[in-house]
Amino acid sequence: MLKQISAIITVLILTLGFASTSEAATPRSMWVENEIYQYNHQFASQLPQELATKMQKMAASPFAFYRGTAHIFYGDMPTLPASGFVNSPTSAIWLAGDMHMQNLGGMRDSNDNNVFDTTDFDEGYLGPYVWDLRRMAVSILLAAKENGFSSSDGQDIVKNFLDAYLNKMKDFKGTNDELSYRLQESNTNGVVKDLIQKAAGKSRSSLLNKYTLLNSSGDRLFQTTSELQPVSNSTYSNIATAISSYIASIPSSKRYSNSYYALKDIRLKLGSGIGSLGKYRYYLLIEGPSPATNDDRILEMKQQSTSAVAIASPGLLPSSVYHHHQGTRVTIATKAMLADTDPLVGYATVSDIPFMVHEKSPYEVDFDYTLLTTKSKFMDAMAYAGKVVAKNHAISDKDYDAAIVPVSVDKEVTDITSGNQSGFKDEIVNFALDYATQVEYDYGSFKDAYNRGVTLY
Repeated sequence: MLKQISAIITVLILTLGFASTSEAATPRSMWVENEIYQYNHQFASQLPQELATKMQKMAASPFAFYRGTAHIFYGDMPTLPASGFVNSPTSAIWLAGDMHMQNLGGMRDSNDNNVFDTTDFDEGYLGPYVWDLRRMAVSILLAAKENGFSSSDGQDIVKNFLDAYLNKMKDFKGTNDELSYRLQESNTNGVVKDLIQKAAGKSRSSLLNKYTLLNSSGDRLFQTTSELQPVSNSTYSNIATAISSYIASIPSSKRYSNSYYALKDIRLKLGSGIGSLGKYRYYLLIEGPSPATNDDRILEMKQQSTSAVAIASPGLLPSSVYHHHQGTRVTIATKAMLADTDPLVGYATVSDIPFMVHEKSPYEVDFDYTLLTTKSKFMDAMAYAGKVVAKNHAISDKDYDAAIVPVSVDKEVTDITSGNQSGFKDEIVNFALDYATQVEYDYGSFKDAYNRGVTLY
């Protein structure tokens, strides 16, 4: 497997043609319309109303559009300039893939630590480490502009994010500190500290009250709302049948008794996120640790498809690694990049569709970038984001599985950037400036097509 990965890396390095930076930002209306249609049409037959919601959400702003079009970003990567700070060892590491500000949040890990971390690994895949940094940097510039900051301020914030990433990688080099590193209330401040405290203040009863109710017999069931819809008898039966394979996907050391996973109710969840709209997402109510109704658990079962990163680096993560199952890929990526992972993370297949399953945590709070109302707040928050991305990359290297990533990523990244950190930051910032402009062009093309009623899925 290592030989296969090495060979693919060599081919990528030798064969990719890289255009000049100036080609990055150009109007390309028909191309954008076609890309959006081709990507989303594959889901049109299953949940067209969700795709309509997706288009409506994407039309809100360039940043919202960017969140919904990771496939365009990675389609562009092979055509844009290569980084001068990537070598063979750093060109095939675990990436979160869709690394943007809204995929960060407050949460509680399996050891009951309230932390700030990455919340979504649906696009998890192998690629050059700079792709996560590029995608985050562009999101910072788009969000900063939306929040009213100047381009100069946006660039400063990106550089602060990159400084934090590089410094934390340097801290990790030669140690195992990354394995126990976490951002908590005690080592954060500002908006991020507030977010962690908000997660800590949440409760299981609040989540259950939001989505469920007790019927006249005292049984807990899901509510039916515009966001939570009943499923057909056949869908219910197919999901119930898949529970046994989901349980089997959980390592025996983390597996509870079968009674824990006893299925009580199912709903189709509508309207969540942006990029994943159009794919099936179900909420499953299960028994939990006791027959009592106050400790029931809600599982989120999300349909998975090929990672957008694979558009840019096809085959870099051999499908045999994840048993040719996209839900397994996301499960592995989640475990690779998070410490103290949710013990309910697993995968299943329902009607030949791959799903990743995890707990709908009562303690997760989304990051709200509109709270970043001053430059200092934005700088602080993105410094923590840089530390999170460094942790993701450092713990998912040979520390996690040397058969997938055989190097120490923190060492390799530190070594390749240490001689010219200012050049590294300038390269990422310049890329982000060009690509943020491209996103704005593409957003304008999309918005025009959307307003004209062009078929986009």
